[in-house]
Amino acid sequence: MSETFKCGFVAIIGRPNAGKSTLVNRLVGQKISIVTARPQTTRNRIQGIVNRAGAQVVLIDTPGLHRPDSILGKQMSKEIDAALDGVDVVALLLDASENVGLSELRAIARAQTFRGPRLLLLNKIDRVEKTALLPLIERCQRAGEFAEIIPISALKGSGVEEALAAMIARLPEGPPLFPPDQITDQPERFLAAEIVREKAMTATREEVPHAVAVVVETFEEGPKLVRISATLHVEREGQKGIIIGAGGQTLKLIGTSARRELEVLLGMKVFLELRVRVSKDWRDNPALVRQMDWRHQLERLAGG
Repeated sequence: MSETFKCGFVAIIGRPNAGKSTLVNRLVGQKISIVTARPQTTRNRIQGIVNRAGAQVVLIDTPGLHRPDSILGKQMSKEIDAALDGVDVVALLLDASENVGLSELRAIARAQTFRGPRLLLLNKIDRVEKTALLPLIERCQRAGEFAEIIPISALKGSGVEEALAAMIARLPEGPPLFPPDQITDQPERFLAAEIVREKAMTATREEVPHAVAVVVETFEEGPKLVRISATLHVEREGQKGIIIGAGGQTLKLIGTSARRELEVLLGMKVFLELRVRVSKDWRDNPALVRQMDWRHQLERLAGG
């Protein structure tokens, strides 16, 4: 190339519900990571690819930093460790509308373990009085060392391009790793499972959302129609009843909402079949947690 091109990996880390997935979707320009109002929605590392003139940024959206209390939680913690291994930049996202408490200080300390460039993005500034920002920035500066501290609103877009520019400035020179029209490395069947899970989390309440896992059993692409069969796994019979709803209405709502979004994502008609199955205490069963992981699902489909 005649001009310098920059390319590299940026891990987005932070507390649950800090807005990591919203930021990744905003920068990519399309939804690739599910977003709900509930914490700990993201369970896997999700790579979003951002292309700009002279640069390609591979964003890694990670599960929220939290103290794991189950086998699934421990796997999510390992996903964060894996995301930090080999990346070029770490961007820690904090919710600026929340007080910087012990959990936020732990997140800052976790970011300090990364030896490369660290950025601190103070998100949700649309909810914060301007006069409160400076004291917040000063407290964060005392808590840890960052190359830059940038106030942003992932939801509204404020400061997001400035944050991206700060990432690009710290990436190494090198050719792009992905084609310019590719926005994620996630297989379509994984995205389908995540969309179904998002709709299930949105439609249900209480303890049900985090007890839901979705496995796509079949994904058949025809010239004009994609046929998808998926199973929603829950841990209790009562949760199964909540997911299905009276007369099957909740499951129907989940399926209709997911199908509409999948048709936009895939660009063609979708036939979506959903089932609900009780897999008792799957979050504390290592074999079941592995089975729910999309990488394992692909290995199984490939006969690996």
